[in-house]
Amino acid sequence: MDSPPRSSVIIIGAGISGVSAGKVLAENGIKDMVILEASDRIGGRIRKDNFGGVSVELGAGWIAGVGGKESNPVWELASQSGLRTCFSDYSNARYNIYDRSGKIFPSGVAADSYKKAVDLANENLKSLEANLVGELIEPPSSPKTPIELAIDFILHDFEMAGRETETLMGYSVKTEVEPISTYVDFGEREFLVADERGYEHLLYKMAENFLFTSEGKILDNRLKLNKVVRELQHSRNGVAVKTEDGCIYEASYVILSVSIGVLQSDLISFRPPLPHMENAYPGSNILVVTLTNGESKRIEAHSDEETLEEAMGVLRDMFGPHIPNATDILVPRWWNNRFQRGSYSNYPIISDNQDVHDIKAPVGRIFFTGEHTSERFSGYVHGGYLSGIDTSNSLLEEIRKEKERKSESQTFLLEPLLALTGSLTLTQTEAVPSLHKCDIPTQLYLSGKVGLQEAIL
Repeated sequence: MDSPPRSSVIIIGAGISGVSAGKVLAENGIKDMVILEASDRIGGRIRKDNFGGVSVELGAGWIAGVGGKESNPVWELASQSGLRTCFSDYSNARYNIYDRSGKIFPSGVAADSYKKAVDLANENLKSLEANLVGELIEPPSSPKTPIELAIDFILHDFEMAGRETETLMGYSVKTEVEPISTYVDFGEREFLVADERGYEHLLYKMAENFLFTSEGKILDNRLKLNKVVRELQHSRNGVAVKTEDGCIYEASYVILSVSIGVLQSDLISFRPPLPHMENAYPGSNILVVTLTNGESKRIEAHSDEETLEEAMGVLRDMFGPHIPNATDILVPRWWNNRFQRGSYSNYPIISDNQDVHDIKAPVGRIFFTGEHTSERFSGYVHGGYLSGIDTSNSLLEEIRKEKERKSESQTFLLEPLLALTGSLTLTQTEAVPSLHKCDIPTQLYLSGKVGLQEAIL
């Protein structure tokens, strides 16, 4: 199988980070790029499906952070594309808590329980802080009753996940009093994407800016679909990417836009190895259930029929035995998708600030991007979008520096060559009348590398 010609940049992954990175590179004159996407579509974890006659989002579903002083770039894209959205009002979510019999807890009880959960979270934080500085304090008790567990989920998995952080002893600590960067920068409103074209429509509109498209379809041969990358060889000379179907793509640089779950899996091998490091659709009769962590993995392992039976059992316990059966069920299995290995990143409550920097730091000619590389907006679509822009700008700066280094090196090699012509009693103008930097023999560059083992020659 013939290998494609060498490119300047290979982008691995056509999610929002990869597409936004490609757009910035194209705007800066990098046209000879290749985008390798493992699936049969662009979008990554932005993906729609038709369910019950309604276009539903299986991955990213909301545009979070709207209405502030600074405009959310994804909201701008949605507005430009005329994407249909619905405002999500969570003002009563923390108090609308049902028990298993279908009765709603009194608002006073729910409010009191919520306050206790916040106090418990802050006590946990103080305990963690004390342990970091060497003071051993027994942590407070964990939530036990059903309402305590429900509010603990709302507070930590729903509201506090991804909070802005403060630094303590070199560690990053999520706090209740620190607001989420997304809402500070862009506003506190959230909008559900409820457009038949799907959230992914934004990516196709973005791709139109630098890839050839016709009637909404991308026909540009620089986008390679169904290309599962399995091996990445990198050296000072460039990178070689091998796909599952045996193709080898070579380039000067790689932007790796895969999820952190894929990086932690064995899907892609590196040579040399890397360093260690509610009813959401009004009027549609669709009920959305959110599961996290161990529960989500448990459900993914079940068949759809088993999950539907379990869900109906819970609903009938709550609302009575006579409620009708659901006509269908749709279970996104992000964890078991080998091209995703999870829905989005969420760093632990206590984590080293260096973690994010290590994850996104370039390794030789490999540059990393994705929402997990965004220090302020990890877990959000705009985090992926902005990280793609940041990474491509970093790569462009590295390309500029490399050109400067090569120019200086060629000038240095040219001087002794001119000196040699003088020893032949010829003037420099006569000896090399048309000599340019690019005319210097290639072997001059190779002479200092004899005997070095490189992954790419």
